[in-house]
This record gives sequence, C-alpha cells and structure tokens, in this order.
Amino acid sequence: MTQAKRLARIEVAKQAMNFSAAHFTIFNSTQRENLHGHNFQVSCAITAPIDESGIMFDYSIIKASIRQICEELDEKTILPEKSPYLSVSIEEGYMVARFNGESMPFLARDVITLPIANTTVEEFSQYFLARLLNDSELTGRDIEKMVVTVASSPGQSGSANWSAT
Repeated sequence: MTQAKRLARIEVAKQAMNFSAAHFTIFNSTQRENLHGHNFQVSCAITAPIDESGIMFDYSIIKASIRQICEELDEKTILPEKSPYLSVSIEEGYMVARFNGESMPFLARDVITLPIANTTVEEFSQYFLARLLNDSELTGRDIEKMVVTVASSPGQSGSANWSAT
C-alpha cells in the first residue's frame, strides 16, 4: 500500500508584511468614497506536502515575496486600471484620474496603477495571489492551496483562494 502524501498548512502573518496606501472605493458610475488611506496588513496560508525532513520548504520565500509587493505599494495612491467607471491618463507630468465628470490630478510619482477593477481588499487579495502564483521562487513547490488575505483594519479583510485541484 502506498503511503498517503503528508500535507500541512502554514500561515504567515508578520508585522512587516504591510503597506500604507491611499485609495477610494468606486460603488457605481456616480458614487465613490473620498480619498483616504489605510495601513493594510497581508497574510498568506499555504497547504503543501511535508518532505522527509519535516518541512514544506523555507517559507521565508513567501515572506520576502509579500514584502517586495508591499514595498511597491507602500506610500502610494492606488488607482485601478480596469474600472469601468474610472479612467487614468498621464498629462503634463500628472497622473489624472477621471470619474463622473471630476478630474483628480496626482503627482505621477505618488501613484501606482494596478490591473484590478476597484481598490478594495477583495481585489488587493486577488492581486497578491496572482503575483505569488507567478513568483518563480514558489513555482515547483507542489503547493496545493493558497489563501491570501489583505486587511484594511482589524476585523475587516478580503481573501483570495487558489487550489491546484
């Protein structure tokens, strides 16, 4: 009889896996939040086989990958590239966001656009998950499940889930 694969789940939620960013949620074609900011916290849970030495793999890889993404977003205003209601363009050195007849100019150096539909914890968690799944340091690790959670405050978070099956 073949021995079943031994699986384990690790969760990584370190204080250094965070970013401070400004954003506004867009509710529909005419309503949005005012620009405001959060200290976002990111965590990740991974399910994978345990090897004969009793570990999955060195999960400092996950921490480093998440910290790198957090650093890219830290102290930025985040704008969504795929919103059906917001357009973004660069004009005379400014990043200009247009929504419902309003133009909002930002210094280009203070803004990052992401390939998401809205700047919500749900979309941020999907963004982090996609980046981690495409990280060359994590491919080939036989990961079976991954859950990435982004919290905007204690008790308020969104999670993205992935499973190999």
